[in-house]
Amino acid sequence: MEVNVLNIKGEDTGRKVTLNESIFGIEPNDHAIYLDVKQFMANQRQGTHKSKERSEISGSTRKLGRQKGGGGARRGDINSPVLVGGARVFGPKPRDYWFKLNKKVKTLARKSALSYKVQENAIIIVEDFTFEAPKTKDFVAMVNNLKIADKKLLLVLPEANKNVYLSARNIERADVAIASALNTYKVLNAETLVVTENSLKAIENILS
Repeated sequence: MEVNVLNIKGEDTGRKVTLNESIFGIEPNDHAIYLDVKQFMANQRQGTHKSKERSEISGSTRKLGRQKGGGGARRGDINSPVLVGGARVFGPKPRDYWFKLNKKVKTLARKSALSYKVQENAIIIVEDFTFEAPKTKDFVAMVNNLKIADKKLLLVLPEANKNVYLSARNIERADVAIASALNTYKVLNAETLVVTENSLKAIENILS
C-alpha cells in the first residue's frame, strides 16, 4: 500500500512510501492486542496498596463480651473486622502486577494495532523535520496544516528530539514517542498517527 508523503505545512511532497504489508496489512489479532495492553497497564500499577489485618491493629486483645447470651455476634476483641475501626478481612497487600508475555505476541500485537490504523486511514506520513527552538505555536501550526487539530494524535520520531517534545508537551491531545519505544497501547490510544519517514524505516526494521 502506497501513502503520500506530506511536509509539516500539509503540502504533498510528490513522493510516496510503500507500507510493508507484513506489518501494516496483516489480519489484526485482537487477543494479542488485549494481552499486550493488559501487560502495559499492569506495569503502570505501583502495587503499594495496603490495609491492616487483625494482628496489625493497635488495640486491646481483651474479649469485649460474653461468648453467649449477648444477642449478637461473637466478635472477640476491639480489633474485630465487624466493629468500626477494626481490621479488614483479606485486605490488599503490596504486590507486583508484572507478568511475562512472549516477544512474538508483543510483536503481533503492535503489528495488529498498526494494521487497524491503516484500515481506519489514521496514519499520516510526513517528511523528517525539526524545530529550531521549543515553540508550542510551531507544533500547533503543523497540526492545523495537517488538519488533525481535533484529533488525539501520536507523533512518532526516529530518535529523541528535545525541541519537538517540548513544543508538544503543553498540548493535551498530543503525544510524542520514538519508534523504538512504540507500544500497542499508545498506538490504539491515539486517533491519528503522524509518522516521519525515518520513523517508518525504524518501525519496519524493528518489527520485520
